[in-house]
Formats: sequence, C-alpha cells, structure tokens
Amino acid sequence: MNPMKKLHLTRPRTLIAGTVLALAGILIPISQSAQARTVSAGTTSSSAGKPTIVLEHGAWADASSWDAVITRLQADGYTVYAPPDPLQSLSYDSATLSGFLSAIKGPIVLVGHSYGGMVITNAARGHSNVKALVYDDAFIPAQGQTAFGINAAKPGSCVAGNPATFLNLVPFPGAPPGDYDAYLRVAPGKGYAGFDQCFANGVPAAQAALLAATQRPFAVGAGSEPSGVPAWKTIPSWAIIGTADHVIPPAEQLATARVAGAHVTMIDSGHLSLITHPDAVTSVILQAVRAVG
Repeated sequence: MNPMKKLHLTRPRTLIAGTVLALAGILIPISQSAQARTVSAGTTSSSAGKPTIVLEHGAWADASSWDAVITRLQADGYTVYAPPDPLQSLSYDSATLSGFLSAIKGPIVLVGHSYGGMVITNAARGHSNVKALVYDDAFIPAQGQTAFGINAAKPGSCVAGNPATFLNLVPFPGAPPGDYDAYLRVAPGKGYAGFDQCFANGVPAAQAALLAATQRPFAVGAGSEPSGVPAWKTIPSWAIIGTADHVIPPAEQLATARVAGAHVTMIDSGHLSLITHPDAVTSVILQAVRAVG
C-alpha cells in the first residue's frame, strides 16, 4: 500500500456538509521558518530537575511556530520539544502526541496553540507526569465539543461565513468521502480580510507572506470530531488570550477557560501571540512551571 494513502486512511469519515459555520473555527497557528523538533524514545527529563516543556502547534503550521518561545525557554535551562502535529483527525493527532509523551521521563508542562489546545486536552489523559496544561490562543474543549462548534458559539471570527471565500479545499489520496485538505486563501475576498489581516494580524508583512506560502494543510474532518473527557478536569491549566484574536473570538476563549478553571492572562495580541509576543507567552508557561514545581 502506498504509505501516504495508508496514513490518510486513519482520518475519520466526516462529511464537509453542514460546516459553513463550523469552518469559522479552523484554528491556526502559522509559522514554517524552521524544521520541527523531534524526540526519540526513552527521552529523559530536563536538566537540574526542571520539567520538560512540550509545545504543540495547530493547523496550517509546523513546530517552528514556537521558535521564539523555544529560544527563551532553552536560555532558562529547560528541555523543550515541539513535535509535529499530523493535522489528520483529533483522535489521530491526540494519539500521536500521547505516544510522544510516553517517551518522556519526569514531569511535563504541556502547551498548545489554537487547534493544539484540542490535541493537548485529549493527549494528556492517562499521563500522570503531565503536571500543567497551558493554552495559548487555543481551544479548551469540554467533553463532546468540537473545534468548529466552539468557534461558532460567539460572533467575531474573521473566517465565519461561506468557506469558499477563505479556504481552498484540496482532495488527498485515500480521503474519506466528503473530507478535504484545507488551505487558507492568501488574498482578501468578500467577507474575508485575507491571510495577513485575519490570521496574521500583528505579524510583519514579509513574515506573514512567508507563513501563508508555507502553510500545511489541515483535514476538514479534524475540526468536527468531538473531544473526549478533558484532561483539565484533573490537571491545572493556564490560558493566554489575545484580545485582538480574529480567529477564535476572545469572548469564547474566555468562556471556555472559565469552564476549565484556568488561570487567565489577557494580552494585546492577535492569534499568533507565540510569534508576536513570545515574552508574554513564555512568562505564562513559566508561571505554570513554578506553580506545579
């Protein structure tokens, strides 16, 4: 069997029909400037007894979204990993991250940006060494919620409306009926401000253009798959909310953070605070580290 086809068959059979509002919630951390970090089995904990910090990116991105945050954490002596998110389905992506966590000894602080928040909420279950969850401009789902459903719960997303105005849907080998790989349109259109003003507001124009050109596809089915029992029920959580986030409405981020009992930090940032405000994001991660220390 073609290995690419075998990989895609792990995606759920989710139809695209009925997702016009749902597609408003396709969440998107977006940086492709460097190759993703990986870890081999049997990884040990951080030096000097510090927890290992694991960073999960979201849709249309790779691990280099976290570059500026990684640099700061490493300078403070932390072992940091930013494994690649397959962006295939919530269950597959979460199982992939869960397996990665199994290879790490010692305490872990787990961080997710945007759709990565869906993934860490599910991947952390069963890992007693995950001591804190940090959500950066991210979904914080309760059981049964979907990324699309959360994002459509309150107005304000720059990708609400007809998905044809902001997405290019591309067939992929072995796709379940009705599923597609979705890419964000770069240029503005009717009801859509364009990649730079919608998803990358606050990012310098040249960098936003690079992010748009190098985006990875996100399977539409991943956004409509229900989340399982949330790890935040037993693991303390922190939330960073950008008040200028045009992707996930800040009001909805705040509502879900309150349900989860998260410690909330509001910052003047767009959706890509991990790129535009790495000092603030790093500070909250370190707050979580100290609290569970």
